[in-house]
Amino acid sequence: MLASVLRLILLNAWRHRLRSVLTVLGMVVAILAFGLLGTVVDAWYAGADAASAKRLVTRSSISLVFPLPQTYKERIRAVDGVRALSWASWFGGIYKEPKNFFPQFAVDGESYFRLYPEFVLDEAQLQGFLRDRRGCVVGRKLAETYGFRVGDTLTLKGTIYPGNWDFVVRGIYDGARKGTDRSQMFFHWTYLDETIKKRMPGRGNNVGVFVVEVSSADRVAEVSRAIDGEFANSRAETLTETEKAFQLGFVAMTEAIVVAIRIVSYLVIFIILAVMANTMAMTVRERTAEYATLKALGFRPSFVGVLILGESLTLSLGGGAIGIVLTFPVAHAFSVQMGTLFPVFNVSEQTVLLQLACACAVGVVAALLPMRRVARLAIVDGLRAVA
Repeated sequence: MLASVLRLILLNAWRHRLRSVLTVLGMVVAILAFGLLGTVVDAWYAGADAASAKRLVTRSSISLVFPLPQTYKERIRAVDGVRALSWASWFGGIYKEPKNFFPQFAVDGESYFRLYPEFVLDEAQLQGFLRDRRGCVVGRKLAETYGFRVGDTLTLKGTIYPGNWDFVVRGIYDGARKGTDRSQMFFHWTYLDETIKKRMPGRGNNVGVFVVEVSSADRVAEVSRAIDGEFANSRAETLTETEKAFQLGFVAMTEAIVVAIRIVSYLVIFIILAVMANTMAMTVRERTAEYATLKALGFRPSFVGVLILGESLTLSLGGGAIGIVLTFPVAHAFSVQMGTLFPVFNVSEQTVLLQLACACAVGVVAALLPMRRVARLAIVDGLRAVA
């Protein structure tokens, strides 16, 4: 019996082939667009999602553009609860053309890579980087985008720090996790500081941020207050926050864009819902006499409703499944074209589940009104209908 019902549903779904194909195609486009837009939103929050619960970022309380004295490191390291410490400065150089944007940080190499175990670097390459004053380490995605290889020399044109800066690629790091940012470049803070002292003596011995690892995630708030209290009323007061909060601060600057993308993604689903509802309404009008005949033969209204619901779900889930499958190669192609603009661009399990839920919801909601109409249909009125 069940096999017969399923066969009848499939035959009904493809009875009007052109309409069915166009409806499925619309579902494919809608589910694909929904998945891509959702992945874009995920990419926006990738840095915050990958943040460690035990890492803090200490910066100037006024703004990130104001540096902190490098001498703060000893006082921060002495705060109870601090297990490890490193520091970094944003460089902001241009590689060949302004469009070639990627994050560049001057860091204390040895402590920084200990603090970020998610950056997986071959030990030999790490030692080569630590020995070379002009050495740098780049992420795997960055290397693939611009063709960097170990031993290559790359030149950046400074914006914050004027002049041409030459670096030698000593290592290429991978990510310990799928969501690790592999599009960054790291070089020695000492190289930056020594060069600045020669060119602009007054700007030396400064860092952008201190990165602190706390002994326990439960002590994050306590250690944050202690660090900021250490430099209260000084010439360079600090603001210490969790790494996730620090990353979300950047996302907040473009929050309106993220909200707009979310709205558009659900608007796409609403539009395909209207299309699917119209398809099912047309289908039921054409088959009114057939449904009345089934009821006259003794089939319950619930059975007829199952046929309508099954046909609607067949079209929506068929298009949804194709859309979900296509999301992965299309997202990969999009990521390649965007280069390092979206360092992490992976289709998450949550996005796939939302795509599937939307396809199901469209199929069910589109069938509700036609099911209600057929359930209330009088047999005599239905038999009078002309398909």
